[in-house]
Amino acid sequence: MSAGRRAQMMEETRAKLIRAARMAFAESGYAGASMDDLTEAAGLTRGALYHNFGGKKGLLAAVVEQLDAEMVAKASAARDGADTPWLGFLAEGVAYIELALEPEIQRIMLRDGPAVLGDPSQWPGQSACLRTTTATIQVLIDCGTVRPMDAEAAARLINGAALNAALWVAASDEPRTVLAKAVEAFRCLASGLLRTGA
Repeated sequence: MSAGRRAQMMEETRAKLIRAARMAFAESGYAGASMDDLTEAAGLTRGALYHNFGGKKGLLAAVVEQLDAEMVAKASAARDGADTPWLGFLAEGVAYIELALEPEIQRIMLRDGPAVLGDPSQWPGQSACLRTTTATIQVLIDCGTVRPMDAEAAARLINGAALNAALWVAASDEPRTVLAKAVEAFRCLASGLLRTGA
């Protein structure tokens, strides 16, 4: 078998396992998802799971990475649809918080993910998000929309606010009510970055 074909088969195996895991984690939660049921749904063996992900935790990390990329794309689309860079910045943060209403994101990203994988602010996707937010804030500073400050410090606080708001929405018994409060407070906090008269 050629190296190219072998790589393609490995990628197909990984994709099948991630797809099956995503469904299982969304329906039953991480703790309730059986590895045997999961691998059977993918038409694969436990050995394939261990070979590709090292175990169930590694598979959860891969599912989280996939979901995180989808969340970034949706939040970026909200940003790109705004009339100004500042409104885009706000729209991106609000869209991220609103994604906490999606059941799959609630359960996998915002409940099971932190419980199993630890502090979400340390996940690779969050590091990339921090770099992007820092760059965006720096542009807003440079064009005079946002007051002069350390862009990374501001990005860490804004990202932390959005993440904690999403976690709050996901953990709430009344997510829609909490969402409205969280979005209002997020907009208020973010507006503190604005230069007076901007």
